[in-house]
Amino acid sequence: MMDGQGTTRTEALMNAVRAKIANRALGPGDRLPSVRSFARTMGASPSTVVDAYGRLEAEGVIRARRGSGFYVTGADLPPMALAGMGPPGARAVDPLWVSRQSLDAAPSALKPGCGWLPPEWMPHAALRKGLRELARAEDGLLSDYGGARGAPGLRRLLLGRLADEGVAASIDHVMLTGSGTQAIDLICRLFLRPNDAVLVDDPCYFNFQALLRAHQARVVGVPFTPTGPDTSAFERVLKEENPRLYITNSALHNPTGASLSPQTAHRVLSAAAAHGVTIVEDDIFADFEPALSPRLAILDGLNRVIRTGSFSKTLSASLRCGYIAARPDWIEGLADLQIATSFGGPSPVATGLVAGVLAGGGYRKHMDRLRNRLTCARMAAAERLRPLGVVPWIMPRGGFYLWCRLPDGQDSTTLAQRCLEENVILAPGNVFSVSQTAGAFLRFNVAQLDDARTFAVLQKAMAKG
Repeated sequence: MMDGQGTTRTEALMNAVRAKIANRALGPGDRLPSVRSFARTMGASPSTVVDAYGRLEAEGVIRARRGSGFYVTGADLPPMALAGMGPPGARAVDPLWVSRQSLDAAPSALKPGCGWLPPEWMPHAALRKGLRELARAEDGLLSDYGGARGAPGLRRLLLGRLADEGVAASIDHVMLTGSGTQAIDLICRLFLRPNDAVLVDDPCYFNFQALLRAHQARVVGVPFTPTGPDTSAFERVLKEENPRLYITNSALHNPTGASLSPQTAHRVLSAAAAHGVTIVEDDIFADFEPALSPRLAILDGLNRVIRTGSFSKTLSASLRCGYIAARPDWIEGLADLQIATSFGGPSPVATGLVAGVLAGGGYRKHMDRLRNRLTCARMAAAERLRPLGVVPWIMPRGGFYLWCRLPDGQDSTTLAQRCLEENVILAPGNVFSVSQTAGAFLRFNVAQLDDARTFAVLQKAMAKG
């Protein structure tokens, strides 16, 4: 059967697989969906999928492993070129799709799918005060490179936070980076080689996937539950895949908003230690919690767990500054990599401004206000989504994300594409899912849901069936 453009159904399925490979939604060594799963997703017969997979195998694009399935070979894989993936509105919905839409959006766009707070929620008065103080600082702060590990003042503040949590560490355990994303990028550079397996939650923050594709890692997902990763699946995957790293959010997980339970934390640490797996705990949402929940880095004492974070969610995304807390020998290697890739740590202006705001009493009050405001926003968002049949998977204890299930028959990717036509940017579930099994979910930013037009556009898109 041909479609309206003269393409057979088999060719359309082949093109869909090629698009996922070109866009890095599938990388070398990744397993393709099973025949039945892909047939259901694409609305095709299993025999048509078998034919498409067979032709792709004949072309050398994929290969079959007896009893295991089909895997991407990496043959003729084009270089990673973010600017060459087509117009933002036309390209496939992949782990970079939401970022592209949100970052390049027109000022008039509504962004309930983005990952940051609105400007009016941020502490601009404290930032302006800090900038005025920096303007009177020594000339070197305004003109010099940052040190290899970043400004000692901010590192000492972070060390104090670790001490408050019960982590015994020295300043040699902490370094600053250009951003939270750069922190994870440096860790990948230190630990990974092409085709190494890396374990992530399914669903997980979509940029973890994009970054790992760029490092040519094999991304392996483990199902995520309201108390953390499914521990039985976690232990099984460690045995089967021998991953080098496990990257996760322990608290206020992105996208689900869940937090790790003590029982899950202990099982994860025990299993990781038994298999020699290093854990990267991205703690970027820590300050949004009303009270500290279990942390792998605290329980482990920064032995085989590396903590990362940044200040973009709580202070300003314009101040690019992240951090890594890890064993001193790892920090030493990471600092060398930071010199090689950035010639030093983050801007002394950025780190000085962050340190000044964190050290002042206003930051604590700012976070108290944010937490209270977000609690109200979460409840209000859930109430306004309920009449549409959109229901939170869980009600998070903090943060600004709601991971919501759609009514039966609704596909989040289709809805996101329809809403984009109306200048509303959503975050469809499958951009977060390694296994592509989250098509019935959307991630909402409750701080970006105060405009009634969002709900009207979503309702209109859902009504199209």
